[in-house]
Amino acid sequence: MCIRDSSTDEAPKRPLTAYFRFLVENRPVFKQKNPEINGRELLRKMAGAWRELPASQKQVYEEASKTEWQRYGKEVAAYKAQLTPAQAAALKEERRRQQAKRRSLKIKRELTMLGKPKKPRNAFNIFVSEMFKASEGISPMAKLKQLHDMWQKLSSSQKQPYMQLAEDDKIRYENEIKLWEAKMIQLGREDLVRSKKKKPKKKTAETAKKAEPVRASSREQKVKLKSKKSEE
Repeated sequence: MCIRDSSTDEAPKRPLTAYFRFLVENRPVFKQKNPEINGRELLRKMAGAWRELPASQKQVYEEASKTEWQRYGKEVAAYKAQLTPAQAAALKEERRRQQAKRRSLKIKRELTMLGKPKKPRNAFNIFVSEMFKASEGISPMAKLKQLHDMWQKLSSSQKQPYMQLAEDDKIRYENEIKLWEAKMIQLGREDLVRSKKKKPKKKTAETAKKAEPVRASSREQKVKLKSKKSEE
């Protein structure tokens, strides 16, 4: 649960928030009292306990977290002061990557909560999902390699059922995504709707007519230029 500010071992660790401090300290007790529930249910139970915790008890965790963050701020300042320019640049790039990753995960979670349809699978992916359990291999990567080799050896007629399933899945996705995007527009979330590419405008009869005098004028100039050269 601690997050490093950079990939180097010397980087100070970010302290826990009040909520995560509560989880870490109380998880063993909750687990002992509820040995039959899984990790997700246990976390849900602890989250409920945190919400119901009296403000005076929450303040204990919040004050401890505040003290840790103050200490962390001083440690980070000292750490940055001893970095070389190259190390500072690497730290900045690492932070940029981490922020981008967090943004991506946040967007993904939001889209899942909003029920965005799953993208269509291609023929190979459908083949893999069907054959993965039955395939041999000591590791998932070994299985994927084996299935890739099998797919390459299939004839066009053998691939056809998977191609058809992929086409059906594509149609399913297009229908579902249209309904979902219409719902997002109703909710005021146009930012989640795919941008439609504008098609190039076709020349109308009027624009073609306007362009004709320009071409005619150009031809007249060429004729005049040729006649002038012949006179010389």
